[in-house]
Amino acid sequence: MGSPESHPGIAAVSAALLAMNRQLAVRDVLQTIVASARTVVDAEYAALGVPDDHGGFAQFVVDGVSEEQWKAIGPLPRQHGILAAMLHDATPQRLADVRQDPRFQGWPEAHPEMADFLGTPIADDGEVLGALFLANKRRPPGQPATDGCGFTSEDEQLLRLLAQHAAIALTNARLYERSRELTIAEERARIGHELHDAVAQKLFSLRLTAQAATKLVDRDPRRAKHELREIARLSAEAADELRAAVVELRPAALDDDGLVATLSAQAQVLDRAHSARVTFSAAGIRALPAAQEEALLRVAQEAMHNALRHAEASRLAVTLVRTENGNRLRIADDGRGFDPSTVRRAGRHLGLASMRDRAAGVGGRLTIQSVPGEGTTIDMEVPGG
Repeated sequence: MGSPESHPGIAAVSAALLAMNRQLAVRDVLQTIVASARTVVDAEYAALGVPDDHGGFAQFVVDGVSEEQWKAIGPLPRQHGILAAMLHDATPQRLADVRQDPRFQGWPEAHPEMADFLGTPIADDGEVLGALFLANKRRPPGQPATDGCGFTSEDEQLLRLLAQHAAIALTNARLYERSRELTIAEERARIGHELHDAVAQKLFSLRLTAQAATKLVDRDPRRAKHELREIARLSAEAADELRAAVVELRPAALDDDGLVATLSAQAQVLDRAHSARVTFSAAGIRALPAAQEEALLRVAQEAMHNALRHAEASRLAVTLVRTENGNRLRIADDGRGFDPSTVRRAGRHLGLASMRDRAAGVGGRLTIQSVPGEGTTIDMEVPGG
């Protein structure tokens, strides 16, 4: 008799748990849960609904339905029928034919045909976080359909086990995202302080210089010209500072465009806003977990900011490449550089500790190479396929 781990169902649940625990973002966890559930019980279709506070679904994730089918189906379903049974009563459901159940209320014309049905709530300490729905148990080739439900009691037990762990993974992901929101709030506060310290001071200098130029126009035109040139210089610096801050404050379009497009767009903005030549290139990059994409973006932003604002670089190259063990972001500049032995003193000023924390937070690492007068290279490596 084999060990429990050798049972194919338990092995599938074990693999599913590992996959769920690798994810940090809620949307990634939800997609992993629904795909894992479909695999564990060998269903043709799977869905996961997360309730909102208004009688509908805040999120509804599917697996086994093509993007074209999903668009044709239309708006998210409401909480009714079988869906409501699991969200409100928190009771598992196993049905031979969902269409024959008295609670069934039909589905849109583009909806795929479904018969046997298995569902279970995802709950944590009495709170229903969502519900898993599985339909159309796959049968071995040549095996005819029966009047009974294709999903077995063993399938139900495996799904309930998966749902228990899914609740933990989903709760952890929500806590992580709340923590990340606090970090973003702190980041915005930091940028606000920098905006005040840098731009506000330059605007104050502009005002004083303009007042001096006004007084000198008649009695000392030469000095007035000098002051006007200083006004032009301070104005350009203030504009650069403001543009850099706006780039950091602008919400990253990671969800819509992905990391490569977002980094490329930001590099183009900085190239136009600064006298330095800013370039970006990418090779072999696939879609990354949301947490990794955000960490890579924030590290790139911090490093580019340092190179352009503090290192006075004339060339800045940002590259993102796939490696044998994951993905690597590199930001290399030809600026002033610094002595790495003084990194403790420079670290706070350049945000190096924050960059290292971001890398470590997604299982990656950050390395810094710098020589005074010869520029700086920052590498961030993250694991992945």
